[in-house]
Amino acid sequence: MKAKYCRESKAVRTSRVFPNDTNNHQTLFGGKLMSDIDMIASISASRHSRAECVTASTDSVHFLHPITPQDSVCFESYVSWTGRSSMEIFVKIIKENLKSGERKIAATSFITFVALGEDGKPCEVPNVIPETDEEKYLYQTAPERAKIRKSVRANSNSLAQFLSLDQPWS
Repeated sequence: MKAKYCRESKAVRTSRVFPNDTNNHQTLFGGKLMSDIDMIASISASRHSRAECVTASTDSVHFLHPITPQDSVCFESYVSWTGRSSMEIFVKIIKENLKSGERKIAATSFITFVALGEDGKPCEVPNVIPETDEEKYLYQTAPERAKIRKSVRANSNSLAQFLSLDQPWS
């Protein structure tokens, strides 16, 4: 399977922030941002694998600066690292004040997707080739994030063993 450049999976989307997208602090709802992150990351995963993909985990979402109705919000995503069937997608969220033109990194996120074959089972994905300094940095630091993901998943599976399945309303 031939490796692909990060740029081949890149997806970019810019949108405005409207009042119905905001919370009582007049900033973008965190859940709206997270939904948009998952949506654009899924495009990058599919472009890289050319297969059906599912979200395996939202590894991190870090809110760095609030996004307001005076801002546009630009999402940029690409595959930053791959395993056998999994893909780490990096999403960078840039806010731009539409009056001043000031731009800031508003949030960053790492999401893991798994590619599925025709049989619905995980299938192999191409390796990724980083080119820019940003891509190279993310690629070089990915094994440590993968190690953390594996540990967090094991802890989540352990926790699930102790959780009740009782109906809370009865």
